[in-house]
Amino acid sequence: MSRKGKVLVAMSGGIDSTVSALMLHNEGYEVVGITMKTWDYATSGGAGKETGCCNLDSFNDARMAAVQHGFPHYVLDLREEFGNYVVTDFIEEYIAGRTPNPCVLCNTHIKWAALLKRANAMNCDYIATGHYVNIREENNRHILSKAKDLTKDQSYVLWGLGQECLSRSIYPLGNFLKSEVRQIAYDMGYKELAKKAESYEICFVPDNDYRAFLKRNVAGLEEEVNGGNFVLKDGTIVGKHKGYPFYTIGQRKGLDIAMGRPVFVTNIIPETNVIVIGDLEDLMQSETIVRGINMIKYDAFPEKGMEVTTKIRYRDPGMDSFLQPIDGGVKINFSHAVSSIAPGQSAVFYEGDDVVGGGIINRK
Repeated sequence: MSRKGKVLVAMSGGIDSTVSALMLHNEGYEVVGITMKTWDYATSGGAGKETGCCNLDSFNDARMAAVQHGFPHYVLDLREEFGNYVVTDFIEEYIAGRTPNPCVLCNTHIKWAALLKRANAMNCDYIATGHYVNIREENNRHILSKAKDLTKDQSYVLWGLGQECLSRSIYPLGNFLKSEVRQIAYDMGYKELAKKAESYEICFVPDNDYRAFLKRNVAGLEEEVNGGNFVLKDGTIVGKHKGYPFYTIGQRKGLDIAMGRPVFVTNIIPETNVIVIGDLEDLMQSETIVRGINMIKYDAFPEKGMEVTTKIRYRDPGMDSFLQPIDGGVKINFSHAVSSIAPGQSAVFYEGDDVVGGGIINRK
């Protein structure tokens, strides 16, 4: 048994998780590698080559790295749990007129839960992943914060992790730039891995066409919702759309409607199969409601509220805002109006680089 402890490392076969596992191994941890199969590409119905982390090549890459460095590696089949929770939620959210964030759900409810369960079964002290975030302990809280490489920072998608997960998590790449990680992989002899391209697609929508995925997986959906109305904010009907689940807040392209000027989706009303369109200024909001809150830095928000920086999407630079606790969530008042706030997406609150907490954007 290593004096540093035993760590279960999630290995996707990509550069980040492989380098994380090898760094921990070289630092003296007793490493156990595990690759989680969450989706079977063949069932997705997409066209093109298999990509992402749930393919045989990735499994083999992860296994070979473990074998070469003398630590065990296992494959964990999570397809049933993933399908029952993440994919079902993805479909239900679009049917409800919202825009889901499946990576947040997968991290929070599937991958980390599975990692902790297997870590306990294998008597592992820690779990580790290749995410670009940092973690520290302060005031009896385990605090998630942004990575050194802000272009790769993934704290936004990990806001839902509880204190138990965070207290046992190690993130070896938090203080490295992506370019440095590529160099480490190259120096370790993984020259091809160092050049491996990254996938930004949803793993179960590999062709990046969520509309086609919905049509394939919801019987009769297209016939049910086709032919709804495009309306202006005053209710004036200006055209027909192809079904409300196939549109997202802020969408401009693909509306197939001639208005003589650029128009955007500003609201989705599933009850009546109506899409509201308008000008760019109609997308601007100065406040919104967030529910399903998970606290990270503090036990709770102060009753008087607090000032934070709020991100409403992954690539969002963030906006100064004030959080006011309400029954079942918080109300966000932004210092300046922000564009395209989409119900179903995550809002994550920061104090400097630290994640205060996060939740799901609601209509009300």
